Amino acid sequence: MWRLIVFLALLAAIAFGVAWLADQPGEITLAIPNLVTVRTSPFGAVGAVLATSVVISILWSLFRLVFRLPSIFNYARHARRRRKGYEALTRGMVAAGAGDARAARKAANEASRHLPKEPLSMLLNAQVAQLSGDRGAAEAAFAAMAKREETKLLGLRGLHIEAQRRGDEQAADLFAREAHRIAALPWAGEAVVSSQAAHSDWEGALATVEANARAKSIDVATAQRQRAVLETAIAQERELTDPEGALKLATTAVKRAPDLVPAVALAARLLTRRGSLRTAAKMIEKAYVREPHPDLADAYLDMRPGDSNSDRYARAKTLARLVPEHVESRLILARAALAAREFDEARKTMAPLVSADARPSVRVCLMMADIEEAQFGESGGLREWLARASRAPRDPAWIADGVVSSRWAPVSPVTGKLDAFRWTTPVEQIGLAPPEPTLAPVARNVEPIEALEPEQEIETIEALPAPAPEEKPAPVVAEAAPAPAPAARPVIFPLSTSPDDPGAEPESERRRAY
Repeated sequence: MWRLIVFLALLAAIAFGVAWLADQPGEITLAIPNLVTVRTSPFGAVGAVLATSVVISILWSLFRLVFRLPSIFNYARHARRRRKGYEALTRGMVAAGAGDARAARKAANEASRHLPKEPLSMLLNAQVAQLSGDRGAAEAAFAAMAKREETKLLGLRGLHIEAQRRGDEQAADLFAREAHRIAALPWAGEAVVSSQAAHSDWEGALATVEANARAKSIDVATAQRQRAVLETAIAQERELTDPEGALKLATTAVKRAPDLVPAVALAARLLTRRGSLRTAAKMIEKAYVREPHPDLADAYLDMRPGDSNSDRYARAKTLARLVPEHVESRLILARAALAAREFDEARKTMAPLVSADARPSVRVCLMMADIEEAQFGESGGLREWLARASRAPRDPAWIADGVVSSRWAPVSPVTGKLDAFRWTTPVEQIGLAPPEPTLAPVARNVEPIEALEPEQEIETIEALPAPAPEEKPAPVVAEAAPAPAPAARPVIFPLSTSPDDPGAEPESERRRAY
């Protein structure tokens, strides 16, 4: 709206000026001696000046056009080459993304011919080399990009990846450190931290994490978790040499990551040694509610090394009461009850885990075997639970990159990645699980069979009647060859009990509750 008003105002001003100039009286004379004399009004003089200016500007433009024709033609040729080059880049990127190495290489060659210094052309050549499996050409392309300022980070990233693929961890670390020195990129920061942690340089890794957090290349939660893991690793190393410093680091790690079980267990152990039993107990109880873990239970039960088994059993009840239905709580309580010789309580605690519709794990089966051995000694029930343990599902463990460990570690032993271990259940093979072996109940209080004399054994074998053969329909054949006479098979007497079974105890002493 305002533009229209301004335009109309300017148009009115021009019209008013033209009308005013046309109304002005007088005469303008232009005389050139011996050539021409021109007389005109002021309006005509202004018009002539304007017309002359237009003609001169047109002539000057034509003159410049004549002298600029070569540069115009050169610019048009370069524009056409750039257009063809970018079209080839587009085709090459699409072909590389689709996995068509042949089309991508053809487009890359065309793009390199039209755009030899274009960074995208160099990147396409590297991608084509990677797609074709030519590692040497890919490294050469990334090395060329690393020499240019505008593509140096891209080249270092490519060289880092290629070094990792050929297993040269030293070169990969060198490229990552150089890239991290230029800019705090997420991939470079993670690679540097993993390399430092893999070489147990916990302080250096912690400094790198701080730098990454300041540069905001990692989020706050990730930074806090990595700080906690590194502080726990440092505290583990200083547990024996510097207990106070280790305790400070461990408690800081617990504040940063309350779900980090190794930090909680370590802090609780250090607090126990210092005599702060109540603080340690509260720390473990708070963490156990969040994640019941055997390491926390062991630290909780071992707070007083001189306690009796009954005291440990009472403490186990306190801890198990926080999460009563969890498997770990039942295992802790059953183990403490077994140590206190409370067999009935141990069986009662384990009953829901070994019910008919339950699938007990390895630790559950071994616990039942321990109860059987402690209560009845070497018995058939003990062998049964040991056999079931060999085929039972596996229990949770610390797992990192397919490696199962009984203890937590700050880094993966395979890749060196920081905070790779997770408390989880190992993956079972897909398929039908073999049936769990079940032993028939063995009768106790049975007199052992006395050994027979050789003459009695021979007479008994001869006295036994041969079993009647099963009647089967004879097969219809044209000609049947006579079958060879079957070889004599020895007769084996089945025993009522297995040779190594000591026999059953009285029913009043069994008190078995499955």
